[in-house]
Amino acid sequence: MSRLLSAVAGVALLAAAPAMAEFRLDSRYADADGDMIADIPTDPAQLVDPDTLIFAYTPVEDPAVYAEAWADFLTHLEEVTGKTVQFFPVQSNAAQIEAMRAGRLHIAGFNTGSNPLAVACAGFRPFTMMAAADGSFGYEMEIITYPGSGVETVEDIKGKQLAFTSETSNSGFKAPSAILKADYDMEPGRDFEAVFSGKHDNSILGVANKDYAAASIANSVRKRMESREVISADQIRILYTSQTFPTTGYGVAHNLAPELQEKIKEAFSSFQWEGSSLEAEFSKSGEAQFIPISFQEDWAVIRKIDEANGVAYTCQ
Repeated sequence: MSRLLSAVAGVALLAAAPAMAEFRLDSRYADADGDMIADIPTDPAQLVDPDTLIFAYTPVEDPAVYAEAWADFLTHLEEVTGKTVQFFPVQSNAAQIEAMRAGRLHIAGFNTGSNPLAVACAGFRPFTMMAAADGSFGYEMEIITYPGSGVETVEDIKGKQLAFTSETSNSGFKAPSAILKADYDMEPGRDFEAVFSGKHDNSILGVANKDYAAASIANSVRKRMESREVISADQIRILYTSQTFPTTGYGVAHNLAPELQEKIKEAFSSFQWEGSSLEAEFSKSGEAQFIPISFQEDWAVIRKIDEANGVAYTCQ
């Protein structure tokens, strides 16, 4: 058993709480084939085939940077689907989930931690994620500090401030919460002050500028920020590195017409990375292609972390 899975199991044992919520889809969605994602409606009246497709990337960094990074892919998406595609800059994971649930968002990349919530509450059907040229994929959660902070080990965070990103983020909240409790017997409020920065880049900049004593972040974001020289490597000290997690999952709203869903999948699988704006940005963290994923299999560890943290998939 990996260290993280051990930590997750430890949290489940430590938590003197009612039985944890089991993952399930909201009642508005069906899952007849048992693959844990919403089925495409069989009633034609429930299907949509919009002239303009709205695309959103997970709100981890400056939206302006990513509108430019995704430009070449969105042009390719337009060519394959025959639709106009609009980039929609979202400001929070919750807003992104709500936009898809309300029918205002058709194609999206949801971050690792919010992926199960998007699947359960918004009818999100993930089918691909980025990977390196050799097929390897994922990122690690890091707990970071800055040189001279007085924080030499994870235990030294006691009595200080630790920045999370948002409660729906895996590396920005869920995984470190499970690990800190199970491996270090540390909890927010009792052992340290938890603050929420909203985004990974905010947490990383906060540590680099000595606003936070420590933060939990996704190292893929840190690497891209270092490559863009937003921060320098010597501004950060890494206290902890987790096992590898699946990265942002890309997919569609469940009620898009089946033929349109297939064309969108084709656009992801046929996109040529070499020389593209997507390669220019995401090669900084090692990505070079899109590969197929299974929410049921690839996100099993993330659902386990949710279970350990007592996450309830209740949809408002």
